[in-house]
Amino acid sequence: MEEDLSKKKCIPCEGNIPAFDYSEIHKYLKKVDGWEVKKNEKENYFLIKEFKFENFKNSQTFINRVGDIAETESHHPDISFGWGYAKIKIFTHAINGLAESDFILASKIDKIVND
Repeated sequence: MEEDLSKKKCIPCEGNIPAFDYSEIHKYLKKVDGWEVKKNEKENYFLIKEFKFENFKNSQTFINRVGDIAETESHHPDISFGWGYAKIKIFTHAINGLAESDFILASKIDKIVND
């Protein structure tokens, strides 16, 4: 049975673990819905997803819910939003890459949209 990442808790990272390699990222990517893996200018991986909404108010409501989850999980994504859209970028700052908690957060964010 497929593991539901949204039911797990994010674990704060203090930089004492290695970032996922691409094969590990690929395995976890199958457990989240529509997130892309990209690299920044330093070749570090991150997750990113754009969400579409009917208006600014719906984007803002979504972002506020993402913020509540981020605070609860003590894992804070980079967020940009405006009229009809929101972009969420997730990575673990302490390791400059991806770890399980990033995918847990992505899964929890997906649940907001599917509620």
